[in-house]
Amino acid sequence: MMRHGFILLTFCTALLGCAVAPAQERRPIAWDGLGQDPNKSPRRAHIVKRRATNPAPAASDPNQERERVLGSLRPYSEAWWAVYDEIEAERDKQLGTKLVICPRCVQPRQDEDVTGSTR
Repeated sequence: MMRHGFILLTFCTALLGCAVAPAQERRPIAWDGLGQDPNKSPRRAHIVKRRATNPAPAASDPNQERERVLGSLRPYSEAWWAVYDEIEAERDKQLGTKLVICPRCVQPRQDEDVTGSTR
C-alpha cells in the first residue's frame, strides 16, 4: 500500500511541475478566432469595447432618414425598391471608401476580348 501511495505522490508531483509555468514568462496563446482573444490584456479590451459602444453621431449617417422612409412604405413596392436601392448604393459607396486593395494585387483591365481558340 505504501508503494502505491509513493507512486501516486510522484505522479501528482510530476503533473504539478508540468502545469505550473514561471510567473515572469508570458508567451502568446494560440487563438482560433472564436470568443475573446486571450492574448489581449483585459484593460485594453475594455477600452476597445467602450469605443465600440459609443456610436457615431446620427448626422453622419445619410441612410438613417432613408431607412425611416423605407419602414413607412409598403414592402417590396416600386417606391420601396427605389429607396432600398439608394440605401444599398450608399452602403456600397461607404464600403468603397474603406476598402483598400493593393495596386499590385489587381491586374490591369484589358478592353479587348481575351478568349480565343486553341490552334
